[in-house]
Amino acid sequence: MFIPTRAAGLDALHEFVPRAGADYRRDRNHDLGPARTNVSGLSPYIRHRLVTEQEVVDAVLDRHSLHAAEKFVQEVFWRTYWKGWLEQRPEVWRRYRTDVGDLLGGDLPDGYEDAVAGRTGIDAMDAWVRELVDTGYLHNHVRMWFASIWVFTLGLPWQLGADFFLRHLLDGDAASNTLSWRWVAGLQTRGKTYLATADNIARYTDGRFSPTGLATRAVALDEDPFPPAVPIPDDDDPAAIGPRAGLLLHDEDLEPVSLLAPLGGSVPALAATAVVGAAAARSPAGASTLVEEFTAGALDDAASRALDADGRAAEVLDPSDVAAVVDWATSERLDTVVVPYAPVGPAEERLDALRSALAETDTGLVVVRRPWDSRAWPFASRGFFPFKERIPGLVRGR
Repeated sequence: MFIPTRAAGLDALHEFVPRAGADYRRDRNHDLGPARTNVSGLSPYIRHRLVTEQEVVDAVLDRHSLHAAEKFVQEVFWRTYWKGWLEQRPEVWRRYRTDVGDLLGGDLPDGYEDAVAGRTGIDAMDAWVRELVDTGYLHNHVRMWFASIWVFTLGLPWQLGADFFLRHLLDGDAASNTLSWRWVAGLQTRGKTYLATADNIARYTDGRFSPTGLATRAVALDEDPFPPAVPIPDDDDPAAIGPRAGLLLHDEDLEPVSLLAPLGGSVPALAATAVVGAAAARSPAGASTLVEEFTAGALDDAASRALDADGRAAEVLDPSDVAAVVDWATSERLDTVVVPYAPVGPAEERLDALRSALAETDTGLVVVRRPWDSRAWPFASRGFFPFKERIPGLVRGR
């Protein structure tokens, strides 16, 4: 269903744009099965930034007014909002990672194995498990129903459900996935839960499913408090980029041209380029074959487009070996490695280790954050609705 190239993502965008206005607003919540035309299907491309949020919004607003395409534009900004919120509360991600490790490393709760194998006896749930495993994708409305049934009907830990999604969703990322599961469970917006009902499922699946035996109450989960929010880090200074710089792309951001364009003359002709990514870092249990293959294909596609000054394609480096990146920088005699900003998640964890390793060889690491993120993330300090009020201004700044 999803070809892991920038060209395929741009084709999907071009095909969807005419439907991004009234059609999307009317039909977006319906899920009639895997052959969908009522949603864009762009999320796997946006998640890896094979296609950027800026490109998507620009293309839609070149065809529709913001009023007409408001619902779709808001969906694009939901992903941005989640990332900005988590940037200011990284401990939420760290605690989730610890919880998943502890749960997977101990005795798994009753019902978990049946749930992930599609053997719950709830026809809708079991069909969605098969669709997720077979395609790497679920409609957003289905994701909400799934999480609600997982938590409130099956009584399973939300962390294990979020981990199951993260291992199988092509578009799975730390912020959107973790925080959406927390929202359903009543943790993200304290006390506000989401309850899946048979009537709602039947309505929006056109009667394909009308499950029985679902929970009739959704009592919010509870947790220990987190530390106060922290400021979003400042951008690195482009002036720190030395005369012999190399570009290192990672699986959170695989579009080099628009990444570097705002820096203008701050970036010299690239002496070398490389790409690195680790789908397996999503979970202690790794990632599905589909996710591994999509990520590998996206890295190969980016490598073919990220050319250095001599026209060489980028090297694809071993993501599990920080020394491999250091060796690449050393062999290319780089004084600086330029890298896209990695939001809170597995890629950020790898960059923290890389920065220290490069410093030992007197090689600088300069992180480039896109203007899209720098403009929007500071407004993600509270709930989505105050953030939503900022969207027209953020769009005007495109």
